[in-house]
Amino acid sequence: RYCMKVILVDRVLHLGNVGEVVNVSNGYFRNYLAPRKLAVYADQKNQQQLDMHKKRLGKKVDEHKQAALGVKQQIDGLRLEFVKKVGANGKLFGTVTSIDLARELETKGVSVERRLIIIPNPIKSVGTFDVKVKLFQDVEAKFQVHVVMDAAQAEELKAKSKAASKKSKKTDTAETASDIPAQPERELTDDEKLSIEANKILRS
Repeated sequence: RYCMKVILVDRVLHLGNVGEVVNVSNGYFRNYLAPRKLAVYADQKNQQQLDMHKKRLGKKVDEHKQAALGVKQQIDGLRLEFVKKVGANGKLFGTVTSIDLARELETKGVSVERRLIIIPNPIKSVGTFDVKVKLFQDVEAKFQVHVVMDAAQAEELKAKSKAASKKSKKTDTAETASDIPAQPERELTDDEKLSIEANKILRS
């Protein structure tokens, strides 16, 4: 599809903020943006036209920037906590996504588009992660995401670990009494791997 550069004269959900230059299809501009006066044609080859539009939008850009700064104050320093089930490899069953974060921020009274949320590294394990939100040009907020193992799962795994430990001790005692040669060290089961992870979390 043919793409063109336009400058947004108002904030467009999932596309950009007022004053931003974005690429859109010809049809999208002609059928949606232009009739609603949400954007104007601004080919960067015509720099004079682009500068003129930006100057006209100066006041509106400033208003939107001030609003973004207000949202930044709400987000900066927030700590969102997620309780997740964990697999034998220490990884989560699923990833904490920008959709999850946007929904959780909504519960805190902060409405943010998921496209504005920047997750530097995929959140696939327990731990604490730094996340950014690009609210406007030169306006960026930061918050933390803390992921913990489900407490019920952790307790269940701890109980299984204790039971497995007792069974192992009984087996070792029986083998010693009957002079059976020691068996080579076996590979940990999935439950045992998970219990190790659970014990780490319960001790933290």
